[in-house]
Amino acid sequence: MITLSLCMIVKNEEAVLPRILDQMKSVADEIIIVDTGSTDNTRDIASAYTSQVFAFPWRDDFAAARNFAVSKASMDYWMWLDADDVVTPENQEKLLALKEDLDPDTDLVMMKYVTGFDARGQGVFSYYRERLMKNGAGFLWEGRVHESVTPRGKILYLPIEIQHRKLSVPDPDRNLRIYQGMLERGEYLEPRHQFYYGRELYTHGQYARAAQVLSHFLREPGGWKENKIEACLQLSDCCSRLGFPDQSRQVLFSSFLYDTPRAEICCEIGRLLLAEQRYREAAHWYEQALACEPDETSGAFIQTDCYGFLPCIQLCVCYDRLGDHPKAYGYHCRARALRPDSEAVLRNQQYFQSVGFPGD
Repeated sequence: MITLSLCMIVKNEEAVLPRILDQMKSVADEIIIVDTGSTDNTRDIASAYTSQVFAFPWRDDFAAARNFAVSKASMDYWMWLDADDVVTPENQEKLLALKEDLDPDTDLVMMKYVTGFDARGQGVFSYYRERLMKNGAGFLWEGRVHESVTPRGKILYLPIEIQHRKLSVPDPDRNLRIYQGMLERGEYLEPRHQFYYGRELYTHGQYARAAQVLSHFLREPGGWKENKIEACLQLSDCCSRLGFPDQSRQVLFSSFLYDTPRAEICCEIGRLLLAEQRYREAAHWYEQALACEPDETSGAFIQTDCYGFLPCIQLCVCYDRLGDHPKAYGYHCRARALRPDSEAVLRNQQYFQSVGFPGD
């Protein structure tokens, strides 16, 4: 059986910290909390769960703070979580089983990270992340923001799920501000951080600047293919918002240079064609999306709906507009099986009943 250090960095997390520590107190053999400048009751709350609460002056460097936390770990493996993460009872049991069964030759364990949820609370956006690392094996965090640990050695992928459930975003400009500070100091953004800088600009509505940064990233010889494919999605939307529809489509098709088509890309191509009332072409790309299989261990950002519900509901629209009502109804039934309580599905059900299709 392995032992486990839970390493966390926190700041003003009194609203969520008890939730995650209650969930992990029976899983972790050691809890290490590094506070980067809280002004609320975060440190008092942490002290109720562990004696290992440390202060670390914040200097716009997440990797530095996380590495300080890791330096305090004394167990066989260390694991990171954010204060607003959630580990359900089912996944707590999986973690306990992992401690019992993990081959000590394992260097790093990748786990599923769910960061987007629909109105029902179901996960719709996820990716695998490095989550548990062998202590003393030289694993270190890199990057002032969007920090990561480079996986190496014997790596294990497990369907243990960590959910990231934010209650609020206290400083939505923080990451963008860190990147801009790096650039002002003349620091070089390696390809991964060019990608994330472009994403930050995009989410802040700075579409012209985001397009410049993402285009530069795509021209770079380095860069991970999954980031390149995701950058194509972001850049395509920037082009659309800036009034360049042809470039928007071209960017999406260029993603096929990096790997086989992804459902996320196919759905976006379908969306653009549907908006232009090119229904047969749109249907082709939504059908391509349905034929795609997500590779959850690739590390890609996976939009779950693009592999089932979204193409089905849109194919219903496409074939209805093309006059093929039986085929449209067939895709409606597939969408209904996936999301029976969806407002779009319920509206479509009323429509099909009004034109003579079954109500059940």
